[in-house]
Amino acid sequence: MADIVGIRYKPAGRIYYFDPGDFELSVGESVVVETSRGHEMGQVVIAPTQIADDEITQPLKPVLRRADEEDMEQARQLRDREPQALSESTQVVEKLELPMKLISAEHNLEGNRLTIYFSAEGRIDFRELVRELSRRLRLRVELRQVGPRDEAKLMGGFGRCGRGLCCSGFLSEFGPVSIKMAKEQNLPLNPAKISGVCGRLLCCLDYEYEQYREQRAKMPREGDQVDTPMGKAIVIGGNPLEEKVKIELASGEKVELPLAEINIENKASSRANQSGGRPPRRRRRRV
Repeated sequence: MADIVGIRYKPAGRIYYFDPGDFELSVGESVVVETSRGHEMGQVVIAPTQIADDEITQPLKPVLRRADEEDMEQARQLRDREPQALSESTQVVEKLELPMKLISAEHNLEGNRLTIYFSAEGRIDFRELVRELSRRLRLRVELRQVGPRDEAKLMGGFGRCGRGLCCSGFLSEFGPVSIKMAKEQNLPLNPAKISGVCGRLLCCLDYEYEQYREQRAKMPREGDQVDTPMGKAIVIGGNPLEEKVKIELASGEKVELPLAEINIENKASSRANQSGGRPPRRRRRRV
């Protein structure tokens, strides 16, 4: 077992493990840690605990100290300088005519290193850019290319729901999202309606996917023949979350009934539905 403490640098950033040493830290405290980029200030989000050795990459870097007022002021001053550094860097990019978009800039706590995040269609040879920026800004510059999702996370904004982007608000990592999730929830498969500002499938498609999948397993499929208190009918739709089935009666009338009042006649279809598959097709005999 290894002693660890979980540290996050940004409100919705990834959680990194560090060695707490002899510090008795609590969630919410600000600390200074040693990283590959030098000293950084972060916030404790997982209090010191023990986890299995195979869950971490050894050796862990240490927590150096609790952040004091001097560290806080240093971090504030560096944040205030970052927009100017980004503006100057953009001017150099335009001068060199590089096909890249600078997104954000971050100093380490010591102020001797600047990390610039950018997006681009393909690979960029930015060696000359790094030399020019290092000379102009008089510190070490590192450039990191990010994808569309990370770009949206860094820039922030609002989603089609009217709320702040999930990725910049609380999602620390991106999970896999597929078109199957939209199909399972009966959402329109129009890319414009199920894609986020990043141009990728909405992260929120994953939020209710399992619930929809479990509920749909209980529902009859469209086209199934069912018995109801109103007589025989054909299933034409339904609401999995409310467990209601929309049916068409022999008279042509369309009504919605609770799932509990539906008796499925096509047992093969029902079994295939519960297993996530489709009922077997009947082959027609050649005459």
